[in-house]
Amino acid sequence: MSMFGDGLEAAVQKAFTRPVPKSAGARMRYLVKQMKGTRAVAQMLRISQRTVERYVKDQIKKPRPDLAARLEQEVKKRWQPQIRAKAKARAASTGGIVIDTRARMGYTAPIGSTDQDRIRHLTVALPPVYAARLFQAQEAGASDARLQEIAAEALKEVYFQDGGRRAGSLEEVRFTDVEHLEFDL
Repeated sequence: MSMFGDGLEAAVQKAFTRPVPKSAGARMRYLVKQMKGTRAVAQMLRISQRTVERYVKDQIKKPRPDLAARLEQEVKKRWQPQIRAKAKARAASTGGIVIDTRARMGYTAPIGSTDQDRIRHLTVALPPVYAARLFQAQEAGASDARLQEIAAEALKEVYFQDGGRRAGSLEEVRFTDVEHLEFDL
């Protein structure tokens, strides 16, 4: 994935009410139950069906590092879909989303104003409309650059323009060189 996509995923995962299965066997059993068979799991993880059956029976306990990473990613992607959907809906309707970032930010403004980019560390609560736009774009498969544009628009309105109370002539916010990015619901 990407920095913005992974950040949004991590924020949603904080809403989980139960921990994700830890052992390889438990993760494999969960995937087999979700996908209704060992063949589908084997194709998804690019391993043999017999290997999946061995993990399910706990005959194999420790997967290779690359398989362990794929297994963890697939389980987290499917874990608690209703909780995930509720968290996204709550953020998109009432709660909004908090962005904590350290990045180079600047803006385009009329002549005579100081618009030089500089590194800023911001923690800003974004309104629900921007949370909805971020999640919709992520679900539609938007690129990291598109998610970054949406976040820049949100920071322009909330941080730089303060909801329309200042910097009304601000045209565009540049949001580049992201060093740190974290979202919270």
